[in-house]
Amino acid sequence: MKTESIVRAVAGTFILISLLLSHYHDPRWLWFTTFVGANLLQSAFTGWCPLEMILLKAGVGQPVAPLGGQSGSK
Repeated sequence: MKTESIVRAVAGTFILISLLLSHYHDPRWLWFTTFVGANLLQSAFTGWCPLEMILLKAGVGQPVAPLGGQSGSK
C-alpha cells in the first residue's frame, strides 16, 4: 500500500472520530478536525506531510513521487 493511501485513510479516520467526539463529548474536538483539514490542504500545495515522513521512517508503505513527478522532459 502506498503511503498516500495510508495518509488518506488515517486522516479520514481522525476526522470521523473527532466528529463523533464533538457530537457526543465536547464540541472543542472540532479543533482537531480543523487541524487535520488544514494539514491536508497544506500538503496538497507543498507536498510535505508529517505523517508520510513518520510512516516512511517506520518502514510502512511505499514512497510516492514528489509533486511534479518525474516527467523526463527538460
